[in-house]
Amino acid sequence: MTNTLRFPAADPQTAASFFAAELAFEADPDDVYRDMLAGDTQGYVLVETRSPEAFAAKRIPGAINLSYRDLPERVDLDPGLVYVCYCESFQCNAATKGALALAQRGYRVKRLAGGITAWERAGYPVEGSGLVTASGSAGTVSQVACHC
Repeated sequence: MTNTLRFPAADPQTAASFFAAELAFEADPDDVYRDMLAGDTQGYVLVETRSPEAFAAKRIPGAINLSYRDLPERVDLDPGLVYVCYCESFQCNAATKGALALAQRGYRVKRLAGGITAWERAGYPVEGSGLVTASGSAGTVSQVACHC
C-alpha cells in the first residue's frame, strides 16, 4: 500500500462538507487581491493581528491593526462585517489567536492563508516603513520577523 493511500480517501459527500467548512474559515490572498483590484472589498475588513510595530513596518493596504495580545474585552466593530485576520505566515499563529478573540466577542472571522508572507510572495503590494523598532529600546532596529 502507498503512503498516500494508507488512510483511504473520504467519500465525496464527506470531502465536500470538509472542504466547504475549511473555506468558511480561510480566505485566499489571490481572492482578496482580486477584490481589491475590482474595488469590491465590501463586507469584510483585513485585520493585522501582530504588534503595532509590525503593523507600522509592513501591512496589507487597507488593513486595520488589532494586536491579539492587546485586544480589549470590548471592541467597537461593525457586527455586520467579516474580519479577515492575518499575521506573518503559516509559522505564526497570531491570526488564529486574533480570530479566536474576535469570534469570542461575537464577530464573524476568517484567516488569510499564509499571512503577509504569502501575500508578498504573490507579488501583492504592502505599505509601511519596512523597519521594526525593538520593544523597549527606542531607535533600535531589528530584522522584520513575526513580531507578534
